[in-house]
Amino acid sequence: MNRSQDIAVEVDVKIRAVPGSRIGSHLASADSTASPLVSRVRPAARATTDGAHTGTTPPADPGRSVVVRRDVWSIGESLSERDWDILRSVYEHRFLTVRQIYEIHFADLSPTHGRRSAQRVLERLRRLHILGDIERRKGGAEAGSDGMVHFVDTNGERLLRAETGQPVRRHLTDPSETFLKHALAIADAHVTLVRAHRADELELLSYAMEPACWRRYIAPGGARLTLKPDMHFSVSPSEGSDYIDDYFLEVDRGTEPIPRLIKKCRDYETYRRTGIEQDQNDGAFPRIIWSMSAKDPAKALRRKVALREAIDRDRNLPSELFCVIVADELVSLVKQGGSL
Repeated sequence: MNRSQDIAVEVDVKIRAVPGSRIGSHLASADSTASPLVSRVRPAARATTDGAHTGTTPPADPGRSVVVRRDVWSIGESLSERDWDILRSVYEHRFLTVRQIYEIHFADLSPTHGRRSAQRVLERLRRLHILGDIERRKGGAEAGSDGMVHFVDTNGERLLRAETGQPVRRHLTDPSETFLKHALAIADAHVTLVRAHRADELELLSYAMEPACWRRYIAPGGARLTLKPDMHFSVSPSEGSDYIDDYFLEVDRGTEPIPRLIKKCRDYETYRRTGIEQDQNDGAFPRIIWSMSAKDPAKALRRKVALREAIDRDRNLPSELFCVIVADELVSLVKQGGSL
């Protein structure tokens, strides 16, 4: 299977569930078609260039600081399929660094050529006001140009609004450091799954980022509530496997007290008891993964242990519903069907 192409899967699915429960897996119909790794937006007419090489897409006039609204349509026609994929990805994730965009959209090229191509394409998209960048850099491994953070700029919003016919979430040009780092950590989890998919370690069938993965429901008392996972994804532990496992992902960066995380666990249990998700997934409910990270790896490990113990002590929470890991255990966990 070509990992850079859309993924269509036909499987005879068996149930993988925790004994005595239906958690984590669901039956898929034999002719079900999975979502692609990268969401694609396809206007009726568009250039066929791949967006990766200089000169394949008409450049913007560098002398113009603002592209007027009437030019948005011609800009849309000039964009390559990869340009549109990048725009959609940045919108889905809210923010993406150059490195993350490279991992998702340019990994089919050699590392040196891929990073240069990514930089060149992103520079052009910034000139066209399709993407904008936040004037800050992250330290450490993300220092320099790879750490430049991108968001959807004004013309990108107009193109998406015209393409979908739906309202488009406005971008944040000055998010708080906490919000930004959390958003990028969620994106990193997705990139990790994409990388594992391309390496044939697992099969990433579909994903949805927040807020697309949020679940709105009515609680037993009649209150209208919204469950807000950071991400939902479906995987098969290996290509051609009979099993499909569903997960909600929560990314913790060590900024919230453990009791607040337990409250979020109870929110999941409240939603599970409604049966809404099970009705849509052959009686199964996704496992919830808590991915613990922190600047100090020892702190992440301590919080992993603390959250696991707190969940196990809570008599109102089904312990097997929750997986608690540190960030670099994500692929190992899903390859083993939700257990380490």
